[in-house]
Amino acid sequence: MQAIEINKHVLFSYAIFDVDSGEVLEQVEAPLAYIYGGKQPMLDKVKAAMAGANEGDIVEVSLTPAEGFGEPDPALIFSEQLSNVPPEYQHIGAKVQLENEAGEIKRFLVTQMNDRELVIDGNHPLAGRNLNFRFTVHAIRDASAEEVAQGAPTDGDTKGLT
Repeated sequence: MQAIEINKHVLFSYAIFDVDSGEVLEQVEAPLAYIYGGKQPMLDKVKAAMAGANEGDIVEVSLTPAEGFGEPDPALIFSEQLSNVPPEYQHIGAKVQLENEAGEIKRFLVTQMNDRELVIDGNHPLAGRNLNFRFTVHAIRDASAEEVAQGAPTDGDTKGLT
């Protein structure tokens, strides 16, 4: 039986729970492909918990905001008059991309709205929360030479968790 270690191709699914409420905040049931030790982003504590896990293992990791998605930055939350916002963004949950003076693009989410203004938040949606991250290891194999070279799987979903 193979264990997760550097240059292993791992298929895993996960769920993220709010520690205080127990609410499922994010869940991915279709296995994601990941090259352990590759270039894909992964939360440090989750990556450390993966080391040594075997196929079929279910591993749970508790994350403070500092270990997870950080504390909310008040500078990334602002309101805008509804009359200045295009109609397609005038609903809670709308995703807005804004560019700063340096040309960097940042994603914001409409989190509140009334008849005069809306609030846009650029923090990660899970920022400021104590979380339980539970992942299930579905399969482990040696990464191919191509996967090791590119630091990411050549098959399946290659998104990371950051």
